[in-house]
Amino acid sequence: QVHLVESGGGSVLAGESLTLSCEASGYTFDASCMSWFRQAPGEEREGLAIIRSDGRTRYTDSVKDRFTISRDNANRTLFLRMNSLKVEDTAMYYCAVVVPDDGLYCYTWSLAEHDYHYWGRGTQVTVSS
Repeated sequence: QVHLVESGGGSVLAGESLTLSCEASGYTFDASCMSWFRQAPGEEREGLAIIRSDGRTRYTDSVKDRFTISRDNANRTLFLRMNSLKVEDTAMYYCAVVVPDDGLYCYTWSLAEHDYHYWGRGTQVTVSS
């Protein structure tokens, strides 16, 4: 059974940094593509960053150059380092995974919700001025 558990959220001031973590279990971690999404109240969920099984990454424009996605395959953990946080970064942050078929590796670039198989429950990030 797949489990994704996010942690590391909190309340910070604008300009500060946070690092989110997502601990994963129940699938072949290093073969997967993993991403971070966020959803602010009243807004649609937004894909922020993806890291493929080969370690290559892609970011949405709103967080490019401020956020860094990374993964520790040995410890089955996904990270999101968030620098220079802004008030508009306030949201619930979710990790999600694309699990490829057995024996295959994930190489998608997609940040579309419908392409993701499993989701965590989220961790709240609140940025105040």
